[in-house]
Amino acid sequence: MEIASRVILLLLLPLFNFVVAQNASRGAQEFHVGGILDLETMVGKIARTSISLAMEDFYAVHQNYSTKLVLHIRDSMRDDVRAASQAINLLEDYNVEAIVGPQKSSQAVFISKLGNKSHVPVISFTATSPSLSSKSHPYFVRATLNDSAQLNCIASIVKTYGWRKVVTIYEDTEYGRGIIPYLVDVLEDIDAHVPYQSVIPPSATSEQITLELYKLMTMQTTVFVVHMSFTMASRVFIKAKEVGMMNKGYAWIMTDGVTNLIDSLNPSVLKSLSGILGVKFYVPKSTKLDDFTTRWNKRFQADNPTDLPLKLSTFGLWSYDTIRLVAEAAEKVGLTNATFTKPGVTRNSTSLETLKTSGNGPKLLQEILQNQFEGLSGNFDVSDRQLQISTFQIINVVGKGWREIGFWTAQNGISRQLNKSRPATALSGSARDLYPVIWPGESKEVPRGSQIPVRGKKLQVGVCTSGYPEFMKVEKDYITGATKASGFSVDVFEEAVKKLPYALPYEYVIFSTTDDRSSEDYNDFVYQVYLKIYDIVIGDITIRYNRTFYVDFTLPYTESGIAMIVPVRDSINRNTWIFLKPLAPGMWFGSVVFFIYTGVVVLILEFLGNNKNVRGPIPSQLGIMIFFSIFEGKELVQRFLSRIVLIVWLVFLMVLTSSYTASLTSMLTVQQLQPTVTDVHELLQSGECVGYQRGSYVKGLLEELGFDRLKIKPYDPDDFHEALSRGSNNGGIAALVHEVPYIKLFLSNHCKGYTMVGPIYKAAGFGYALSKGNPLLRDISNAILNVTGGDTMIQIEKKWIGDQNNCQNVGPLTGSSTLTFANFRGLFILTGVASTSSLLIALIIYFYKKKHKTTKIMLDNTNLPEENGINEENSELQEGNQDSTGVEQNTQRAGQEENGLEQQTSLEMAAETSIVMSRNGSTVISRGKRTTGLQVELM
Repeated sequence: MEIASRVILLLLLPLFNFVVAQNASRGAQEFHVGGILDLETMVGKIARTSISLAMEDFYAVHQNYSTKLVLHIRDSMRDDVRAASQAINLLEDYNVEAIVGPQKSSQAVFISKLGNKSHVPVISFTATSPSLSSKSHPYFVRATLNDSAQLNCIASIVKTYGWRKVVTIYEDTEYGRGIIPYLVDVLEDIDAHVPYQSVIPPSATSEQITLELYKLMTMQTTVFVVHMSFTMASRVFIKAKEVGMMNKGYAWIMTDGVTNLIDSLNPSVLKSLSGILGVKFYVPKSTKLDDFTTRWNKRFQADNPTDLPLKLSTFGLWSYDTIRLVAEAAEKVGLTNATFTKPGVTRNSTSLETLKTSGNGPKLLQEILQNQFEGLSGNFDVSDRQLQISTFQIINVVGKGWREIGFWTAQNGISRQLNKSRPATALSGSARDLYPVIWPGESKEVPRGSQIPVRGKKLQVGVCTSGYPEFMKVEKDYITGATKASGFSVDVFEEAVKKLPYALPYEYVIFSTTDDRSSEDYNDFVYQVYLKIYDIVIGDITIRYNRTFYVDFTLPYTESGIAMIVPVRDSINRNTWIFLKPLAPGMWFGSVVFFIYTGVVVLILEFLGNNKNVRGPIPSQLGIMIFFSIFEGKELVQRFLSRIVLIVWLVFLMVLTSSYTASLTSMLTVQQLQPTVTDVHELLQSGECVGYQRGSYVKGLLEELGFDRLKIKPYDPDDFHEALSRGSNNGGIAALVHEVPYIKLFLSNHCKGYTMVGPIYKAAGFGYALSKGNPLLRDISNAILNVTGGDTMIQIEKKWIGDQNNCQNVGPLTGSSTLTFANFRGLFILTGVASTSSLLIALIIYFYKKKHKTTKIMLDNTNLPEENGINEENSELQEGNQDSTGVEQNTQRAGQEENGLEQQTSLEMAAETSIVMSRNGSTVISRGKRTTGLQVELM
């Protein structure tokens, strides 16, 4: 290969001489530019052909330019030292104004330092390592993307398919290491962890690569992100296919270092990549690009007649656009300051100390950074000293080719169509936003991300018999040696494992405790996880603060809290006066008050309406008032306002009567149970004894609440019923303080006679303990949520605890059925408003009529003629006597008739005339409404 490359260089020399001669003939000034490529690599060969075409195309269009690039290409032969040596040679012997193409990031680091020293811009279209920054290398320009630009795209793919664990595989080079810290941080931001990082040195043998892959197979994680050069990646994927890691269940994501060259890979290598996802720089299609690709293929065959055909890659397009970038900048700068200043040196100085400084360098760098154009690769903008982040294409390798499944942009995230505009973040996306993928093993099922380790051991699950066998019971099969566990906690754990997105093999390992099953024993049990004896411990383990110092707990799978078990008693005393209990004292008082008020209002209304039935002695009026309040009494009530008041009052009586009847019936037929103790503070004030389960941490809680130690008694579960039934005064306890799950279990066996009060104290409930940072923690917690939120949990509770719906004492008890004033507040308000408003309206009408009639009579008296006064008085006196006689006769007839009430009412409305004669002989006539007929008074 070295001989062939030298032959190619000799063939190219005449072409370069011809170009120089043409420039000289036209008077164009030579602008020397150095080029450093690895001509034996695929990228180097592709770049060399692209650079040659770029020179021809550019100056064919710009023949009038006063400057013309003269390229001095050197082969680094994949060696960093040789690349540095060639750069020094170009700077010393050819006074190059710029250096293009340090191909490897490790080469670009040192050559950029030379550029800093000599003020010569160094432009690389392949060095992608993030370690190359403009701060430390001000004369370095990256005409390609920074490797970190693709990290958000990779993270979006991981999040899209719901993977939470990823293993990185990278080569131990400047290029490979540079991206990994940034990749881990981005994955952590989406809550995807990197449990292992696989590093493969460039010098690794096939056996070493195989051993590393076998190691990865022993892990649960099956999602891998590969960041390598295409040469190393080809070796790794071929071995991965051999060991079975390209089968169903695995997922691979390749960075753009390989996918940008995907079309140029060997078909055998491409076949080993079948099923992987890749991130590829997106190049917009155009007619210009198609024409260039055709010409490029022909030129590559001519330049490399003995090599296999290669396809144009993104790196080739970037090299093409880089030459245009430098050529346009050179024309703007010109060669007016084409001077190189040689520093003062001593006699024994090295060649690095004798490097000359370019006078055009700063201005050339400025023109390069300011130049922006639409190149073959798309928008070519290096104003930020590197190519700006653009669009990434997500591809899926299938067979010997690849297909596009979507795009990623910083504005829209992942989408199937490039121009799809939607509000999104850079890390958003779902599987529906990508086209279906053919995964390794030609599977269409999305890999879960984890599976059974090929050589891993089973999960060690610690179990121990609980004081409540319903929650955990452990038995040892002495024939097979297997440990069998059963109970509520076991069923929840096994159902949660079934809900995991991957298979999780496990086995139970028994832990022996003392007979009292105290909290101290459970502390030791949980501590075994910290000692790495068990991977996880399950059972009725309370999540407590002191235990979280050395283990992590899953989400609780039981109801949380600490409550009391107390006896219940009938709250109603069925004695002689039980008929008074349906209504509260306030209700009785309010009803009586409104009863009296309504009767008084109706009595006043009828009195103002001249109803004769309401006139008479006080006892009679009191009886009428009571009658009005209870009965409607149409024959007694004549005014419309009175009837409105009575209708509203009747509605009130109907509602009150029906409610009273229902409440009294409930008291006589339904047993009303109430707890003997409703609050823990009642126990503190009364000084009664309380109990707790022996060995439980509840004892310390009771002491913190202020209970006397002599009043706190420990009991075993079998003794709870007897202690509560005896009571505090008979050597027992008034209440038992316990955790809610245990209380529910007790009440399922002793449904009658006891109830739960509380919770009186917050507790986290029962959970499973795992080691700190265990990746299973989140998965099992999510699975527990899945179990507890569905019908599965109900069935497990019925199996081990019983049907809680059959016990009326579980949960809050119904309160007393006594009706209070507040229950009927609305009706009271309605009745009061109706009565009061009717009374006010009647009073207003009464006083208005009285005032109107008085005014009219006074006006009539003023208009009487004085001369006819006596005659009129006599005439009126006679008329009054006649009227009086008629009234008396009508009154007598009214008393004899059957409907005397109506006629009497009409007769009572007759006008009364009173004649008063003064001492001096004058006569005064007075008329007014009276109820007793005509009256004459002599003064």
